[in-house]
Amino acid sequence: MLSAQRIDRLRAYLLEEQAKLCQGLANQAVTMQEGNVGLGNHMADDATAAFDQATAVSFQRGHQIALGQVELALQRMDAGEYGICDRCHEEIDFARLKAVPQATLCMSCQKLAEF
Repeated sequence: MLSAQRIDRLRAYLLEEQAKLCQGLANQAVTMQEGNVGLGNHMADDATAAFDQATAVSFQRGHQIALGQVELALQRMDAGEYGICDRCHEEIDFARLKAVPQATLCMSCQKLAEF
């Protein structure tokens, strides 16, 4: 079982990551509003703007997914379910949680999920 000190340490990291992701999403929203696809004088300019906009949407989606995982980990902490594998219900090793605090699977189950 994870000690309260270790959970507090991981919670602090998750809260920091949550703040960074929220800030990144806010910054990206401002950037996306500035785009004017199709208003350029040259087709190449329009293509570049469309590519930039598609990249921004992909970046935003990745941040939304990561934010959802972080928020789920925080909810699991509050519910007392943090650090327990979703698949085998065994404890997730602290070293794994230190590396990936939002992990929901132990290493064995993660390996199985990847194949």
